[in-house]
Amino acid sequence: MTETGSILAVMAHPDDAELWAGGTLALHARSSLVTLLVASDDEIRCSEAAEGARILGAKLEIVTQLSVVAVTAYLMRLSPDIVITHRFDDVHPDHRRTAETVLAALPEAVIKTARPQRMYSCDSYESLTMFGKVPGQVIVDVTPTFEIKLAALAAHRSQPTDHFTHMAQRLGAVWGGRIGRPWAEAFDPIPVLGKLPGLAHL
Repeated sequence: MTETGSILAVMAHPDDAELWAGGTLALHARSSLVTLLVASDDEIRCSEAAEGARILGAKLEIVTQLSVVAVTAYLMRLSPDIVITHRFDDVHPDHRRTAETVLAALPEAVIKTARPQRMYSCDSYESLTMFGKVPGQVIVDVTPTFEIKLAALAAHRSQPTDHFTHMAQRLGAVWGGRIGRPWAEAFDPIPVLGKLPGLAHL
């Protein structure tokens, strides 16, 4: 895999990165720095998040709260090339709030550091939004890392992992079928100060 730039995944819950983007994050972690930023939870969930990140090959950062100030600080410090977060029309209110927080943190970081250059929203429950289906404008072949994704997801033993694993497999197979591959994950580009990526990959 060619060098694609560092990634910061800002997610609402400790297992969100694995569920919605784990294959892609593991793929990028083979050649680039991948950081997961999540809000603090109880000790068990934080421990599971650390194990999931380790399996993906990513670095984990935990903050007390995913506030605009906190996210801006991480954007400024890490200067990631790519940011992944939830959808603004996600069916989960925590996901929507996280996406709005990242968007609010974006201008200061981009103006001062010229990073991130690209930003994407990830998939949602059963690929449904508040208003219809996830478009999935960018589909990433995660066949080489799909088992890593599932192993990282399984690290979150306090959660209903069977339910999430089955959904991950359903979604992975559907998106994979779109590009003729066994497994894939879907993303949609978000404008970074009015600019969209010119290439159909992360």
